[in-house]
Amino acid sequence: MLTSLQNTLVKQIRKLHSAKERHQQDLFLLEGTHLLEEAATANYPLEAFCCTEEWQAKHFQLWEEVSQKCDRTEIVSEDVLNAIATTVQPDGVVATAKRGLNPQQVAFSGLILALETIQDPGNLGTMIRSAAAAGASGLIVSKDCVDLDSPKVLRASAGQWFRLPMVKSEDLKATVTLAKNAGMRIVATLANASLTYWDVDWCQPTLVLLGNEGAGLSAELAAMADVQVNIPLNPGVESLNVAIASALILYEARRQMEKVKR
Repeated sequence: MLTSLQNTLVKQIRKLHSAKERHQQDLFLLEGTHLLEEAATANYPLEAFCCTEEWQAKHFQLWEEVSQKCDRTEIVSEDVLNAIATTVQPDGVVATAKRGLNPQQVAFSGLILALETIQDPGNLGTMIRSAAAAGASGLIVSKDCVDLDSPKVLRASAGQWFRLPMVKSEDLKATVTLAKNAGMRIVATLANASLTYWDVDWCQPTLVLLGNEGAGLSAELAAMADVQVNIPLNPGVESLNVAIASALILYEARRQMEKVKR
């Protein structure tokens, strides 16, 4: 059992709390039973797997399954587990995995979210969760968005991180152009648009542009849209949270598609 906070592995994992270290080590953190279950289901390879004796006893079958797919498995003390976790009350398990191994590619079909400069990991994780739940084809983020594999993004995705095709675009404008050339319609969400999101036919292949929490969508990207839509708000309400806005659009699209199926 690992009990020392000075252990090399323990110190390495603790460093992964920093985005800079995650990039340097090319690793990210998986915390909690649910994320481990989803990683196992997706056969996502793990590097190190640390859990307490109590967690091992409670989840022995999952422990055996994950241990067989992991380079290093360690039983750790409660103090060590608390030190390597980023959450205040971890449930007894933390793992590390290589970044960028998700084999799912975002194909230019169906409904895709394209996100510009999203900074809040909770928002990004929620959008991943909503997109997977609503049946979106994928999600694209600009290079200046919060990391897709930030611990808070993973937790907020509630495990859907492993189910939704996602990619970071080094040049979002170029990616939008590729989507257009592939036959996708581009829809921008803007507060001053004349159409509401109810007025759009969401049954054709569509890429939806959503912007930063404070600044919204850049003028350059908005100008690339074939259609601009707004979400109606009562007087005095300035805006909606971007994750809420994306969920409304996703489920209006889902509603229209289900209606066509009937």
